[in-house]
Amino acid sequence: MIKFVVVLSRRPGMTREDFSAYLKTTHRNLARRLPELKHYVQNHVVEDSKRQPPAWDAVVELYWGSREATEADWASPEGAVATKDLEAFADLSRSSWSIVEEIVGIE
Repeated sequence: MIKFVVVLSRRPGMTREDFSAYLKTTHRNLARRLPELKHYVQNHVVEDSKRQPPAWDAVVELYWGSREATEADWASPEGAVATKDLEAFADLSRSSWSIVEEIVGIE
């Protein structure tokens, strides 16, 4: 299994609420159209009076069965649409993504 993590920051001038609403609906629906995608998880920042807010607004986890499936999805028409859609709500200069190795400490 390949895990791809995207750390997203919202566009300047966009509220956290509007960013989250867009990611939860519009962008999620685009990501779900990726033909080879096996699993998709969004993690949204919530208010926490005991901690400073992070420099990012959401972390998205995408899972594929293989590296080839990952690359095929990004190269697909659906991948191009989902990637282009990031510009609608994310500050790409402060966002990043990578294939990661998941190490589970507690099961």
